[in-house]
Amino acid sequence: MSAATKDHAELAEVFNKDNERVDWHDETLWWIRQKRDIAVHKLPEWELLRETASQIKNNVLSNLSNYLQEFEKNALANGIQIHWAADAKEHNAIVLELIQQNGITQMVKSKSMLTEECHLNEHLEANGIGVIDSDLGERIVQLAKEMPSHIVLPCIHKKKEEIGDLFHIHLNTPKGNADPQFLTETARQHLRDTFLTRKAALTGVNFAVAETGEFVVCTNEGNADMGAHLADVHIASMGIEKIIPERKHLGVFLRLLTRSATGQPITTYSSHFVKPRKGKQMHIILVDNGRSVQLGREDFRNSLKCIRCGACMNTCPVYRRSGGHSYHYAISGPIGSILAPNLDMEKYADLPFASTLCGSCSNVCPVKIDIHDQLYKWRQVIVKNGYVPAAKKASMQAMAWVLASPGKYHMAGKVARFTMKLAPFAVNNQLNPWYKHRDMPEVPKQSFGEWYSKNRK
Repeated sequence: MSAATKDHAELAEVFNKDNERVDWHDETLWWIRQKRDIAVHKLPEWELLRETASQIKNNVLSNLSNYLQEFEKNALANGIQIHWAADAKEHNAIVLELIQQNGITQMVKSKSMLTEECHLNEHLEANGIGVIDSDLGERIVQLAKEMPSHIVLPCIHKKKEEIGDLFHIHLNTPKGNADPQFLTETARQHLRDTFLTRKAALTGVNFAVAETGEFVVCTNEGNADMGAHLADVHIASMGIEKIIPERKHLGVFLRLLTRSATGQPITTYSSHFVKPRKGKQMHIILVDNGRSVQLGREDFRNSLKCIRCGACMNTCPVYRRSGGHSYHYAISGPIGSILAPNLDMEKYADLPFASTLCGSCSNVCPVKIDIHDQLYKWRQVIVKNGYVPAAKKASMQAMAWVLASPGKYHMAGKVARFTMKLAPFAVNNQLNPWYKHRDMPEVPKQSFGEWYSKNRK
């Protein structure tokens, strides 16, 4: 990691300076996790659905090239134009070319984590193309010139008063008005003109059906439908892992997706796009951007099953109390910590360590990704490749040296207890990251080993 880039711990420390924000961020996400639990416990077949989805995805990942070719063949037969992009640069160039070919200078975009991953907005704006995000949360962070902090709830880190201030500055609302209903109506009116005047619309893709050549976009606001149906050119950006084999499989994933994300039975809008309307254009850009590499990593290929529900973020104790921006990558939380090192192991070497490995993320994942196991395995890969700070590497080597010998281990425990009792300042200081946010425990009078030797029969 370069010296100019702050790591997760440093960015989390910035977020933690606002105790009130940390508390309600934590509580709000846990409330969503609880909604998820209530929703899934109403389905006796929930675990069967998870297992079925996981096995469908296993089949897809094992036959990805065949399904992609089948999807391309059927989509072309439907009149959809197909483009292939090896990486983010190619994806962005294709989008720009399509817009410029049609003489368009402004585009409306719905939520797409792939375009965030590719930094599409910045590329288009640098080339004179205006982009407006139509998802309410995405529009808020766009006005704030920030990245989304959550894949489902992009502005979960913002207070309503801050949103009111943003709308006052950019949308001329009355100063101090932070009523959510008023702000939502303001956004609706603001975006109405955008939908009516933009000739190009970009959407993401939640699922693409190889059997039929169609794709499905799931939203709660209907903004993707408004943009796509009113525009002359509809561009859909799709990661190559979003394929499912047959239309009948949609029933499995649609039942899992929104229950896991927000605790709803289903998204408000699950829109199927099969072919362009007469006189209009529909394009799909199939993007790799490191996915083939991840597919070839046996320990990490299961991460490509992800359906972007955000459940792992809502349950993660580290994410909830460190904020999405502390992950310095488009996709934050546990799943982002697996995906990011695949793109740049050195830059994102800190992220797999931003976890307690408690396993809650794996427990709630609707497609049974072994998230906490993969985080642990990434740590091993990163250490072997030399992408850990020298101080951490030295401390781990010292710990391994101590733990390898019972005698050294018992002696180290005695020295630690003695030091904490007679010279607590040696441990209780700002150089100890653990102590920054916690009270040190009372010094034990004896080790467990000593107690056990004394009391066992």
